[in-house]
Amino acid sequence: MKPTLLILAAGIGSRYGGIKQLDQFGPNGETIIDYSLYDAIRSGFGKVVFIVRQEIKDSAEAIFAPKLKGKIDYDFAIQGVQSYVPEDLGTVDRVKPWGTGHATLCAWPQTETPFAVINADDFYGHDAFATMAEFLTNDTNDKQHAMIGYELKRTLSENGTVSRGICVERADHNLESVVERTKIFEEDGKIYFEENDVKTELAPETPVSMNFWGFKPGMFPITKDLFEKYARENINTPKAEFYIPTVMTHIIKNGMGDCRVFRIASDWFGVTYPEDKPTVQASLNALHETGAYPEKLW
Repeated sequence: MKPTLLILAAGIGSRYGGIKQLDQFGPNGETIIDYSLYDAIRSGFGKVVFIVRQEIKDSAEAIFAPKLKGKIDYDFAIQGVQSYVPEDLGTVDRVKPWGTGHATLCAWPQTETPFAVINADDFYGHDAFATMAEFLTNDTNDKQHAMIGYELKRTLSENGTVSRGICVERADHNLESVVERTKIFEEDGKIYFEENDVKTELAPETPVSMNFWGFKPGMFPITKDLFEKYARENINTPKAEFYIPTVMTHIIKNGMGDCRVFRIASDWFGVTYPEDKPTVQASLNALHETGAYPEKLW
């Protein structure tokens, strides 16, 4: 059975100042999602699920459905602020989505196979999709999950701080831990993260998660239990976010499974700030010019 690709496209993009999931970056007006879809199809994924907010579903469907028809199965999942929140907690007073772990949970009804999860606004490259598709198709251990790891130095923005999942890898190439650092930057040729006004240096080759994960379906009930607990503890914190690394850390620490780290040497690029757009456009143009992608994807 072919794996499923979940695309996290419900974020608001507060730093970007717009719906960057639907913005145009390629030479023919392609979104970054278009490249992920193209790479997923040629790597052997059998279905794609867009995880969106209700208010952008129609726009997303209008853009992507005509391109995918006849090429790959597709569906949409809605990430609502009430989704999977215990009913006894009542109406949730928040606008911002609950985060990537919660978004993944919202696609449970549409997902029956091993699956990958990616961000809508990140370009990962064909190697990442091919590597993950092979793992999800051929690894039959239902407790073995995976992630694509990039070198930290290849994932920074020249235009401000970034958030990254800092990884520690065991000798057997499984993940020991992943911690979300929300303020990473380069200064005087060195890379730091800052927390509570304290700067800590990070090695440039540190493997980081760019939110490209591979899971077996047993991840869903674990995530549901964790999120319900998280929602109870954070119901009055409107900016609290439930991240995928929280789920993976729980799985690892409690002996419920492992996460293989597949290191990718290629560059990642994405859009955090409006100023990142010209850099991404130039990178995509170069990939078309070198033949990595055809003149037109669709």
